[in-house]
Amino acid sequence: MTKKINLFANLKSDFASGLVVFLVALPLCLGIAMASGAPLFSGIISGVIGGIVVGYLSKSHLSVTGPAAGLTAIILTAITDLGAFDIFLTAVFIAGLIQLALGFIKAGTISNYFPTNVIEGMLAGIGIIIIMKQLPHAFGYDSDFEGDQSFMQTDGSNMFSALFGIFDYVQLGSIIITVISLIILIAWDKVPFLKKLKLIPGALIAVIVGVVLNEIFTSTGSSLAIAKEHLVSLPVPKTFEEFKQIIVTPDFSGITNPKVWIVGLTIAIVASIETLLCIEASDRMDVQKRYTDTNVELKAQGIGNIVSSLLGGLPMTSVVVRSSANNNAGAKSKMSAIIHGVLLLVSVVTIPLILNKIPLATLAAILLLVGYKLAKPSTFKHFWKKGKYQFVPFIATLSAVVFTDLLKGVALGIVISIIFILKGNLKRAYYFRKEEYADGDVIHIDLAQEVSFLNKAAIKLTLNHIPENSKVIINAQDTVYIAHDILDLIHEFKTIKAKDDNIKVKLKGFKKAYQLENSEETTNKVTVEHYYDAAKRKTIKREIVTEEFMIKS
Repeated sequence: MTKKINLFANLKSDFASGLVVFLVALPLCLGIAMASGAPLFSGIISGVIGGIVVGYLSKSHLSVTGPAAGLTAIILTAITDLGAFDIFLTAVFIAGLIQLALGFIKAGTISNYFPTNVIEGMLAGIGIIIIMKQLPHAFGYDSDFEGDQSFMQTDGSNMFSALFGIFDYVQLGSIIITVISLIILIAWDKVPFLKKLKLIPGALIAVIVGVVLNEIFTSTGSSLAIAKEHLVSLPVPKTFEEFKQIIVTPDFSGITNPKVWIVGLTIAIVASIETLLCIEASDRMDVQKRYTDTNVELKAQGIGNIVSSLLGGLPMTSVVVRSSANNNAGAKSKMSAIIHGVLLLVSVVTIPLILNKIPLATLAAILLLVGYKLAKPSTFKHFWKKGKYQFVPFIATLSAVVFTDLLKGVALGIVISIIFILKGNLKRAYYFRKEEYADGDVIHIDLAQEVSFLNKAAIKLTLNHIPENSKVIINAQDTVYIAHDILDLIHEFKTIKAKDDNIKVKLKGFKKAYQLENSEETTNKVTVEHYYDAAKRKTIKREIVTEEFMIKS
């Protein structure tokens, strides 16, 4: 039975965190739309739908949905190929239907197979990207779009060259506002008497102070004044007709175009994977360790994309940056995501002129702290202490996320994790022990609980190296699964090699379902117990040495 959630139970903390997420999401929605080659307002629409519609339908307590940086390249290419934004919206509508179907067939369970170290590596990589992307804004150098989170830029440059370019475009006013904003944000969490004012988020205070400072710089004619291009930029409709012109609806005549279906399928797959990754990451961040029904999440995302396309919005996913900001701001339930969506809607309709006074430097300060919390040195230290099997996939995922993109980074981390798992599996196929008697050795091969085809090479090598005239017991008493390949290998060893090399073989504990003949007898109908009895009857002194160790591939 699903526990009923009271959305208003934590309204105090959820409103404060929703306000913080709103401040973070506003420039992201605009920047992603700009980087995608789409109308700016389409990013806002996507943010509003992601907050209100998906936020309400989702079972996630912390994740926040909106336009995603990981889709910018796909959107930009698709709009160019399809020739019109309204035809592209038809592809988004199709993507939503596909996601809805994925939810009904329970495809969301794939998220259970994402390793923890890969998820943490993805988060740390995104944290580093956030820091590198926001440093130029902190210095007053806006060389690239806020929404373009890839390492390589469309002009051939990269994030490192953008960082080096900071020193050619330093704006002292932006630096002052960034530093003051950081001081406010850090003090709000550290200074005791300020921590009591949790109803008022530090990010809101930082934004207000940033706006006031820049207004003072501007009104006094100071050289510290921040130019318009370094402020938030929202479209400002003056009449209802202008507002209506901002809204674009899908052109369903493109439904017969195969390219539209290909774009829709691509968006559905990429958006679903990114969403599942973010949900897994959000659940990891949740201090209450609540878990999200990922199948419900896919349905919510599908409905969100359908509604967004009908209103002229961009495709959306659950997004790590906003979800991290939500968690760090103290969100308790999904009401925070809904509030952020409502604030986006109210603000762009009622106070766009005021919002356009917010310096990007202040928002950069907020995101710099978010990035640091995602890529804290303690996280690196944690996985380093766990050993190479945990650290290597973590650092590989992080590096690939930074230098390529999120999906490639996660794919690389999972592949490396699987290789390590297979390598470990090969070492745990069976236990080998040898008992030395006066009349010959008795070799015990105790099979593990599960023996798959991956263990074939190791077992084959061991059987091939068993010396002539040996006595062997292959024990499967604790085994619940043996691959058919392994059964064939053991059968061939028993019926061919053992006869040729005069090896006495006893199969012990094999189930009838394994279909191995004479599983309780040796090849020559002589049991190993016979050799134990013969050894006991000898009058000469015998020495018994038992060695137990794990055979490695």
